[in-house]
Amino acid sequence: MNVSVKRKSQRNINKIICSVAFLCLSVNATAQTHDNANTMNQSGAAASKFGQFAPKIGSNNSKIDYGVWDEFLKYFVFRMGKSIREGAPRPDAGLGTRRVYGHDSRYRLEGNRVIFSYFNDEIIAALTEYRKDLENTANIVDISKLAKNEQLAYWINLHNAAVIEQIAIAYPVGQPSRIKIGDSGLSLDDAPFITVLNVKMSPKDIRTKIVYPHWRNPKVIYGFFRGEIGGPSIQGDAFNAGNVSDLLDKSAKEFVNSLRGTQKSGKTLMVSKIFEEARPYFFPQWPTDLKDHLREYSEQKVTSIIDRTTNVLPKIYETDIADLANGERDPNYGFVTSNGIPKGGKIPSAIRRLLREHRQKFNKIIRRDGLRGEVTMLDIDLPGQPKKTKEVE
Repeated sequence: MNVSVKRKSQRNINKIICSVAFLCLSVNATAQTHDNANTMNQSGAAASKFGQFAPKIGSNNSKIDYGVWDEFLKYFVFRMGKSIREGAPRPDAGLGTRRVYGHDSRYRLEGNRVIFSYFNDEIIAALTEYRKDLENTANIVDISKLAKNEQLAYWINLHNAAVIEQIAIAYPVGQPSRIKIGDSGLSLDDAPFITVLNVKMSPKDIRTKIVYPHWRNPKVIYGFFRGEIGGPSIQGDAFNAGNVSDLLDKSAKEFVNSLRGTQKSGKTLMVSKIFEEARPYFFPQWPTDLKDHLREYSEQKVTSIIDRTTNVLPKIYETDIADLANGERDPNYGFVTSNGIPKGGKIPSAIRRLLREHRQKFNKIIRRDGLRGEVTMLDIDLPGQPKKTKEVE
């Protein structure tokens, strides 16, 4: 059984994709301690409400089709590339002004971006419809009895689609954590605007009441996009049962080896605040468990930092929006150029500046390491080798 969530949202997304195709081609060419008892223990009512989503033993081989979401991400996610572990310098203000438009964070060259500033009403309506389609999928198939990778992909995609939808509705906004939703005025992360099987839930609920309690591998934390530079990077591909393990590994490696993931301050290892949220579920023996986990994905430079530090503090987090314009409407525009030649598209100067810095970053990587590519093979079993399971525990 293949459960489709395409319907009208497919047509809406296809309709508006062509309006930003040129932009995307041009852009890419420029190439605290937790109280465990309070966190883990839920009231009987809450446990019962979310307990129905706990993975069950079953033989449901249904697969959910995320083709629409995959197409959306391929067009609207701009890939920033790996971190070079250097804080970006403060940008200069524009000519004749003291105002600096666009991103000025030292982390601005890390983490993929969603091109929110180019969304229109049709795109936002399509996002809302798609989020509702994903919610309704649980009325068609019992999510809890699917294969665990299928379940995990569903919850990650629903979480990320809902977060992107709400940021798009509130845009322009510089910090998604400041978005208030509904009459309750709750934050984006805490507002229960998602409904699955008549259970209202927030993005945080999906992470901490459904996924974190029922998956043992901490790499699941890297699948969840929070709309902010400080969080795990949004991937340019939809998660599905076949690629979820590999995409989580890819996201984990990028994050652990970035400045927004790990830094050194004297004898202290400074880590992202997202590990604080995940601590009761995956890192009960703090900091040993966390350090062991980080070593699984760290490259030599970061491994050395982990080995030379004793204390661990979850203090790093950049709340600026993970877009190209820092949630601002820059009144200054310029042409997209290639080798100094205008190519016919005008974009805000702040975005042009970020793209220029992005190109300079890649040139620096090439000078240091040479022109090297990375090949990722998904779901390939080599001859003579035993078939490896890709299930995320």
